[in-house]
Amino acid sequence: MAAIDRHSVTLALAHALSAAELGLPVIPLSRTKLPAIPSPHRGEAGPVRCRGACGRTGHGVHDATADPAAVRALFAAAPWATGYGIACGRWPHHLIGIDLDTKAESDSTSALRRLALKHLFTIPETVTVLTPSGGRHLWLTGPPGRVVPNSASRLAPGIDVRGAGGYLVRPGSLTVHGVYRLAPGTAHLAPAPCPRALLRLLTPPARSPYSTGRPVQGRGLVHFVLAAHEGQRNTRLFWAACRAYENGFGDQLADRLIRAAVHTGLTEQEARATIASAARLAMPSAPSVRPV
Repeated sequence: MAAIDRHSVTLALAHALSAAELGLPVIPLSRTKLPAIPSPHRGEAGPVRCRGACGRTGHGVHDATADPAAVRALFAAAPWATGYGIACGRWPHHLIGIDLDTKAESDSTSALRRLALKHLFTIPETVTVLTPSGGRHLWLTGPPGRVVPNSASRLAPGIDVRGAGGYLVRPGSLTVHGVYRLAPGTAHLAPAPCPRALLRLLTPPARSPYSTGRPVQGRGLVHFVLAAHEGQRNTRLFWAACRAYENGFGDQLADRLIRAAVHTGLTEQEARATIASAARLAMPSAPSVRPV
């Protein structure tokens, strides 16, 4: 590995550890902006729907963690990683990424301003990342329990959104096109809360069959996990996660279930693997998500 590559890898790990200290779940990325650790299921026959339940790394955004030791282990498994990504939609920040592209046929910045004028919201000052291609990523935070899906040009031409299941390339990452950097004047900022009017545009309307039952049922499942004794913690977590995914709100409840499981003595990695297994059982197909 060339000296510049070793330097880039060292910087990427240092930046990733700094992000983890802020509670941001990270994964190592290659220069292509894709997850650096190859899937352990390569070569297996048929579609692979594992989200990490097998206990191995190589499951993309599902590997993301804010645990420093786990971050070091991920980078040790991918010594060629020159960048890192931040998982969106995860506790405690519930990040939402607004990707303003720079395609010649669209002016995404003007399109966002028009949306703001039409729907009466202000684009807040927030963390802004400059991409090597000249685009910008606006980092926002969403409320717990509100799932923002990933989308491409649905909001407006040239505006992509990264939410649950997606990830953002963080500043300091080196890609084949260059380095991602913080926009001048935003280094001191924290991700701003997403304006309510914009949040309504980003999220699909709630389906009525669950509109009254979700909050109560969700609290009950969390309490069920919190009441677990040694020897039943994993079983209770798996049962609760299965019920949540079967009823359509597993992703919304996942972070609360993980916190509850960690409170009872499980590690975050164990809890995430158990919930991934439940999701795989209840949701047999999962779309692949590309980064921004």
